[in-house]
Amino acid sequence: MMKSRVGFEVRLMARCLVAALILIVAVLGLSSEAIADGRLGEFLGRIKASDIDAAADRFGEVGGNPPAVKLLKDGQLVGYAFLTNDVVDSTGYSGKPINIVVGIDLDGKITGAKLVEHHEPIVLVGIPQAKIEHYIDGFVGRRVLDPSEESRMPVDIVSGATVTMMVIADSMTQSAVKIARSRNLGAGVADVASQPARRTVDQTISGVESWQALLGDGSVRRLAITNKDLDDLFQRTGNAAAIARPQTGDPNASFVNIYVALASVPTIGRSLLGDAEYDRLRRDLKPGQQAILVAGDGPYSFRGSGYVRGGIFDRIEVIQSESSIRFRDRNYRRIGAVSAAGAPDFPEIGVFVTPDGSDLGPGAPWRFQLLVQRATGALDKAFVTTGLDYSTPEKFLTAPPAAAPLVTSPALSAAAQTAATGEPEPPLWQRMWQARKLDIAVMLAAIGVLTAIFFFQDFLVKWPRAFERIRLGYLAFTLVWLGWYEHAQLSVVNILTFFNSLRGDFRWEYFLRDPLVFILWSAIAAALLFWGRGAYCGWLCPFGALQEWTNRVARWLHVPQVRVPFWLHQRLWPFKYIIFLALFGLSFGSLGLAEEMAEVEPFKTAIILHFAREWWFVLFAVGCLAPGLFIERFYCRYVCPLGGALAVPARLRMFDWLKRYKECGSPCQRCANDCPVQAIHPEGTINPNECIQCLNCQVLYHDDQRCPVVIQKRIKREKFLALQSPSMLPEPKRKPRVLVTVNGREQSVERKPAASQAASTEGENQ
Repeated sequence: MMKSRVGFEVRLMARCLVAALILIVAVLGLSSEAIADGRLGEFLGRIKASDIDAAADRFGEVGGNPPAVKLLKDGQLVGYAFLTNDVVDSTGYSGKPINIVVGIDLDGKITGAKLVEHHEPIVLVGIPQAKIEHYIDGFVGRRVLDPSEESRMPVDIVSGATVTMMVIADSMTQSAVKIARSRNLGAGVADVASQPARRTVDQTISGVESWQALLGDGSVRRLAITNKDLDDLFQRTGNAAAIARPQTGDPNASFVNIYVALASVPTIGRSLLGDAEYDRLRRDLKPGQQAILVAGDGPYSFRGSGYVRGGIFDRIEVIQSESSIRFRDRNYRRIGAVSAAGAPDFPEIGVFVTPDGSDLGPGAPWRFQLLVQRATGALDKAFVTTGLDYSTPEKFLTAPPAAAPLVTSPALSAAAQTAATGEPEPPLWQRMWQARKLDIAVMLAAIGVLTAIFFFQDFLVKWPRAFERIRLGYLAFTLVWLGWYEHAQLSVVNILTFFNSLRGDFRWEYFLRDPLVFILWSAIAAALLFWGRGAYCGWLCPFGALQEWTNRVARWLHVPQVRVPFWLHQRLWPFKYIIFLALFGLSFGSLGLAEEMAEVEPFKTAIILHFAREWWFVLFAVGCLAPGLFIERFYCRYVCPLGGALAVPARLRMFDWLKRYKECGSPCQRCANDCPVQAIHPEGTINPNECIQCLNCQVLYHDDQRCPVVIQKRIKREKFLALQSPSMLPEPKRKPRVLVTVNGREQSVERKPAASQAASTEGENQ
C-alpha cells in the first residue's frame, strides 16, 4: 500500500514537472513572437511625430527588419523612428527593458528621442526622470555612422545611475547604427565607416616575449593619467563644479595607470597569461570572439563597482568605427598576475571577452575608452572620457596593412603614448583602506560587539527577552548595513578563488583590495578556532539574517511551522557539502565555470543586487527563501555551499562554549526540540558542523520556566527557602486559661489539669 502511494506521488510530481516545462516553453515561444513583431506600435499613440523629428508631421507605416516607422512631412519621407528594444537588447539595472523611441533622419543623424517605458528602481524612487530625459536629449544631433565622433555618449551622466546610463547609451547608439545600415541612411559616411576589417590574425605565429618587448612593438599599450592630466581633462569640459574640485596631492602623482593588450593573439596571450591559462582561454573563445587583457594600477579602478551592483563594467568601453562594445560580469575573468618576464605587479588584472553578437575586428584599429568620475557634491558627480588607441602589430597579421590608421585626439594621445618607465606606483589596496576608514571602523566595532556577546554569553542569556532583542538587532544590522548597503556578502567563490591563488602566484594585495571582505574573512578564520562556523552563519551572514527575519515575520503572522523528522534531517544536510565539493573540484578545471555554477548561492540576487535582476535569478532567490517561512533557515541547513565549506573545519575548534547537563537527551530533549536548525541530536549532543551559535540552547540552559533540570532545581530551592522562613514555623502551644472571680474581680488564670485541680481543692478543704 505504501509503495503504491509513493509511486503515485512520484508519477504525479513528474506530470507536474512536464506540465510546467510545457508552460515555460509556451510562454517563451509567445515572448519570442512578441519580440519578433516588435512593440513600437504600442507606444506610437502616446507621442507625436514632431516629438521625434521637428521636421515630421505624422507617422507612416511600421515595417522592415529591424522594425521602424516612417516619419513623413507632407507625405514625403524625412526619416524613421524605432524602439530601441525592438532592435537591440536594452535590459537595464532592473532586469527589464528601457524602451526609448528614437528618430533618425536620412543623413543618419538622431533627430529626437522619447523615453516611453522603464522600470529602473534608481529612477523610480530616487532620481528625477527629468535628468534621465535630459541625458537622452544629449544624443540629438549625433551622426551615428560618423567615426570622427569622439564619444558615444554625453559626459553629463546622471550621478547614482551610471549603469542605467550605460544601457541607454549602448542601446541608442547600437540600435541607431543598425537602423541606419538597414535603410542605407547617410550612405556616404556608411560606405567609409562600415568597411569590414579584412585583416586577420595569423594563428600559426606563436611564441613568448618579455614585457619590455611587448611594450616596444605595441602589443601592450599604456594609458597613464596624472592628477594634473585629469584636471586638464575636466577643464576642457567646462564643468565649473568639477573644475572647482581639483585632485588633491602631488600634481604629478599617478591617478590611473592602465595597460591594454589583445590577448587573443597567440604570442601576446601566451606571453601575458602563460601557456595553461592561454590554452583555457582559447578553448572558451567562440569563433569571432576576441579577448582583451586590461591591467591597472593607481587610485582609480578601471573596474568600478557597477559590475557588482548590476553586472556591467560601467567605466570601460571598446569602440571600433561606429560600433561600441561594453562588458558584463559574464564576459570577465580575473587573472592573478601577468606571466611575461619583467612585468610589474598589478592589483587589478582581468581578461574581457567580447560578447556574443559583437564584431571586433582584430586587424583594424580600435579604441579603449575609460570613463572617469569626480565628486562635485555629497551626491553629485561629473564625468569625462579618455582612452588609448590600439592596433595589432603588423607581424601578427596576415593581410597587408590598412591604408588609414585611426585618428587620435592630440589631447589624449599624449597620455596614451607616455613611456612605460618609472617606479611602480604604491599598491591600490592602501588607498582603498585609507578611503574607507569609517566603514572599517564600523566593521571592527561590529566584530568587537559580537566577540563580547560570545565571551559574556553566560551573563546575557539569563535575560531571554533582552538577549532576543540584542540578537534581532544585530541581525538587522548585518542585513541592512553589511549586506544591502556595503555588499559585504561572502560567497563560496571567495574560497574557490583563494585556493586557486594558492596554486598559482598568490598575492595578498588581491584580497586586500576590499577592506570589509578581508576583515570579515580574517575574523571568520579566527572564529573558526573558537566557535566554528556559527560566528558567520548565525550572526554575520546577510542572507542568513534575511532568512531568520522572514521566518520571524512568518511566525508573527501565524504561518504554521514544519519540523523535519530527525532521520530525514540527517539525510538532507549532507547536500550542502556535496554541492561545495562539486564546486571545489570544478574550480580546479575551470574557475570561470565554477563561478557560474556558484549561482546556486542566491546572495548576489538577494543581497548585492536587491532582487533587481533577470526574472529567473529572482525566482530562484525567492524559491530559496520561501521554504524558510515554514522551516527556519531551510537554505542554510540543506543547500548553502558556503556553510558547508565553513563547517568542514568546525570540529577543529579549541573551545567548547555551549554548556550541557547530564540529563540532556536522557530523558530531557527540550533543547533538541527547540533548536532552530536541529543541530542537537535527540541524545543531547550538539553537532558543531550544523550549529549556528544562535545560543538558543544556552537561553534554555538557564531558563527555570522551560528547562526541566533547572525547573527541578528551582522547586527544590523554593522548598528549602520556605522551610527557612520564620512565617512558616509552627506556633508554640498556649496553655488554656479560665476566668475566675477573686475578691469580686474577674481574672484570667491558667487552667490546671484535672488531677492538679483536685489536689489543690483537697488542700484548700483541709
